[in-house]
Order: sequence, then structure tokens, then C-alpha cells
Amino acid sequence: MKTHEVIIQPGRSERHYWRDLWRNRELMYILSMRDVSVRYKQTALGTAWGLIRPLTTMLIMVFVFSKIAKLPADPGVPYPLMVLGGITVWTFFSTAFTQISNSVTLNSNLVTKVYFPRLIMPISSIAVSFVDFLVSLGLFILLAIWYRFIPDWHLLLLPAFIVLALLASFAFGLFFAAVNVKFRDIGQLIPFIVQVGFYICPIAYSSRLVAEKANEWWAPFYWFNPMVGIIDGFRWSLLGERAYFDLHSLLLSIGIVTVCLILSLYFFRKRENTFVDDI
Repeated sequence: MKTHEVIIQPGRSERHYWRDLWRNRELMYILSMRDVSVRYKQTALGTAWGLIRPLTTMLIMVFVFSKIAKLPADPGVPYPLMVLGGITVWTFFSTAFTQISNSVTLNSNLVTKVYFPRLIMPISSIAVSFVDFLVSLGLFILLAIWYRFIPDWHLLLLPAFIVLALLASFAFGLFFAAVNVKFRDIGQLIPFIVQVGFYICPIAYSSRLVAEKANEWWAPFYWFNPMVGIIDGFRWSLLGERAYFDLHSLLLSIGIVTVCLILSLYFFRKRENTFVDDI
């Protein structure tokens, strides 16, 4: 078993923070596997829940927004595929965001007992969301086969949008994780944010409908939602040119995510030394 010496002295943890983070990668793996096992422990269906949730949500949204509200899909794209593509990436983001936001408080017993880079907790917490994402993506593949929908070269860009969605969850989750330690009200606010975000993001509808109403006073605010460009890009990589995609929206999303990630990381690092006191 490999061992390493831990020297406690003023300022050392700051100077060697990223090296300590790498040295504790085994702890990161253990926490990740623990979260996955706890999520599906003593459940009759296990990871099948990762399939049931997006499938049920897709069926309900197709019935409500396509059959009742008569919202159109992108030309040439089956409505269920458009909706499931949006649900897949949104669920990945929202689950990761929620897990990251609650990661410190859920591991409070570790925080108060032993030193390790606190950033390990948010990073390890995304394992559950990634497992669910893979299951949901598998469902999308099966549905695409059913519709005989063959992807093209755009599929090569899919990993980039997955990474971008993950970075977005960190950009906002790290801030809430740090604030949640001191103000537990944040734990009540996070589900509300996720619920509202589900409807203001292009999941059950195409951003093409918003682009056609560019003269409306609210239209410019819509594009400042960083998940808009990410969701549209994710669907575009799966569905090709027939799916709506706006490069300017994507660049705006990348800019917002980058700035928020830098600020959130700085804020988390600034606050993590006080976590023991606040918990």
C-alpha cells in the first residue's frame, strides 16, 4: 500500500492544494462508488430508474406539449427524439448541480474529522449523474433506432457538449455548495431552481420558436440562460442539421460558464477553510 507523509504547517495546504487533490484521488473514487451504491441500494429496479424517469417524463411532455399544446418540433425531427435529447442533457446537468450543491453538507462527518482538499466532495458527487446520463443516452439510442434516425458527423462533437454541461454544473454548484454550508435554506432553494430551469430551457420546445419572436422584449434575456446554448448544441450533435443551433448562443453560454466557473472555484476555495466552523 502506498503511503505519503502529511505535513501540517501554515500555508502548506494552499501551496500544494492541487497536488494534494491528486494524491487523494483514491478517496475521490471511494466517495463516488459510495454515492452510486447508496443511490440504488435496496431498490428493486436498481439503475432501471435511470431509464424509467426520462422515459416517463418524455411520454408526458410529448402528450402535453405536442398533442395538447400543439408545439412543433424542428422540421424533420420526431418530437419524442427532440424532447428526449433535451431531457437527457438537462437531467445530467440538474442532477450533477444538485449533487454538487449538497456535497459538502452530505459529507459533514468527514469534514469535521479529517483534512483533505474539500474540492474532492463536489468532484466525486457527479458519479451518480453520469451513470444516469449513460442510461438515458442508451434510451435515446434505442428510440433513434426505432425512428430509423441515423446520426452524422455532428455526433463527433457530442463529448464537447457533455463536458460543457458538466462544467456548467460545477460553475453554479460550487457556489451553492459553499453557501449551503452556512445557510441551510439553500437546500430548499435548489429543487425550486431546478424545477424553474426545466421550463425556461428548450426541452419541450425548440429555440427556433424563440428566434422567430426576436422582437419580443423578453427574447434577449432568453439567450442569457447558459443552458440554452448547451442543450441546443447537444441536440444538434445528436440530430444533425435538422435540429436548431445558434453558434452565437453557444459562444455566449461558454463565456458565461467560464466566468461563473472561475468565480465559483475562487469562492469555494476561499470559503472551504471555514466549513468546519460552520458545520
